[in-house]
Amino acid sequence: MNKYLGNKPALALFLLPALLLYSVILIYPVLQTVFRSFYDWDGLSTASFAGLTNYRELFSDPLLGTSLKNGALFALVLAVFQIGLGTILALVCANPRVRGRKLLKTAYFIPVVLSVTVVCQLWIAMYDPTNGLVNKLFDVLGIPYQQNWLVSPTQSIIAIAFVNAWQFMGYQFSLLYAGVKAVPEDYFEAATIDGCGKWRAHWHVTLPLMRETFKFCFTIAITSGIGAFVQMLIMTNGGPGTTNYTLTFMIYRYAFMESNYGYACAVSVLLVMISLVATVVINKVFDRGQHA
Repeated sequence: MNKYLGNKPALALFLLPALLLYSVILIYPVLQTVFRSFYDWDGLSTASFAGLTNYRELFSDPLLGTSLKNGALFALVLAVFQIGLGTILALVCANPRVRGRKLLKTAYFIPVVLSVTVVCQLWIAMYDPTNGLVNKLFDVLGIPYQQNWLVSPTQSIIAIAFVNAWQFMGYQFSLLYAGVKAVPEDYFEAATIDGCGKWRAHWHVTLPLMRETFKFCFTIAITSGIGAFVQMLIMTNGGPGTTNYTLTFMIYRYAFMESNYGYACAVSVLLVMISLVATVVINKVFDRGQHA
């Protein structure tokens, strides 16, 4: 192995195509977006340098506060539902005494392979205030709680986030299930021999050893929530009004509806920066706990 790793020209030759492809696909567009964010540009005509004007307008834009709040709410719903419920289901399915585990694992993953459009149309019907399944369920249970889920300014973003959480919970479940199975069974058995109950052993042994899995899952959930877009476009078109806007929806509006590409690039840069900061914070939090 050392013989091959010491041949640096050969290593560079093999790595060069991948580095070029990575640079062209990822780094060049990011640099172009940052560059264009300093220009007043409609996407077709010659761009004119505007300095920090786009950023000054962005931080005084009333849509920014709404978008940041919705992104945080969306990320919170994904983290709680996908990782919280996904962890419980992963622990249940990893128990060999549970019957029908293969069927449950398949059932949890089915929504992931469905089209986002199909899932959104399904939940639009379920959220219908008159004939929807959700309100009917409350009615059957005798709970006087009837809502117009997708019209309410306060509840619609949570209702939409739940649709995303429901559809992609199976993806997080598969990661968490792999994390549970990667924990050596000897540790769990030693804890139970020492008198720990099943769930207490999971709490003190299994979950701490899944730290890296949780770090990856939280990174996916939080960054997905911050950049959410498709569900609000299909289910409410960002409404009612602009109450369901996120940063990605702002980019869509300013770039493709108002042809203000320079301003949209400034929003894109802010979105990338927030996602990077969130990723760094998540890594710091989990690494700090590891060394404590």
